[in-house]
Amino acid sequence: MKVGFVGLGIQGKGLAKNLVEAGFDATVYDPRPEPCEELAKMGAKVARSNAELAKDKNVIQICVLDDAQLEAVCLGKDGVFDAASEGTIVAIHSTVRPKTILSLREKAKPKGVIVIDAPVSGGAAGAAGKRMSYMVGADKTHLEICRPVFEASGKNITHTGDVGSGIRAKLAHQLIISVNMLAAYEGMKLGVAAGLSTDILEKVVREGVAQSFVANQWSKLALGPFAPAVFYKDLQLCIELAHELGFGVPGAALAQQMIDIILEDHRVIKEIAND
Repeated sequence: MKVGFVGLGIQGKGLAKNLVEAGFDATVYDPRPEPCEELAKMGAKVARSNAELAKDKNVIQICVLDDAQLEAVCLGKDGVFDAASEGTIVAIHSTVRPKTILSLREKAKPKGVIVIDAPVSGGAAGAAGKRMSYMVGADKTHLEICRPVFEASGKNITHTGDVGSGIRAKLAHQLIISVNMLAAYEGMKLGVAAGLSTDILEKVVREGVAQSFVANQWSKLALGPFAPAVFYKDLQLCIELAHELGFGVPGAALAQQMIDIILEDHRVIKEIAND
């Protein structure tokens, strides 16, 4: 199977490395030369453009930051759609608007290119440890073609339904994570200010009804250097989708307003825990 991977950022680079390590015939592309050079040393082929990468591929994975970057990769000059062969599956891992996924699916159809959405959860640490989780909106046949590719980075692959359902599941997931972060921030701040250690607080949470992955390991989570911008963007997409569906999500709005404070407190708590 010939696989192309576009977008070698903090998360994408780890996913692409896993492809190479799993033995796939992998070609990568990113406008920045440094991650391309790193993948080349591992044995990946490096394309000079999105179009060059797309030629003669069975599966193309895209992991870029936002809707604008995704549309540029797929539809722009030297874009993936122009060069991809009929039957090529384009798997979108980016967290973007559901309507962007559906629009790209329709624009790919005349060329016989298949678009599916397969957003991921796990971050850079999950990619490095091959513990990624996938939420896949696709025809089951297309998912099964992609399954070995996805399994290079993780075994948790959930078929959420038709195209567009994966990203809707991811947005719900991101909202829950973010409100959990807000709860962990306030609870840990209260406990530390009252004189309790982070270890004791996390043990109390793990053994009590308040447990969640975020709260259980608040002082140990690796949220990444670009987390504030990423969480703000993802929460904005959550808020937009909820408004389109006719209701509000005040918890998401509050978490978005406080994301910088929450993540700074996480950094401080982590430093205390590591002392």
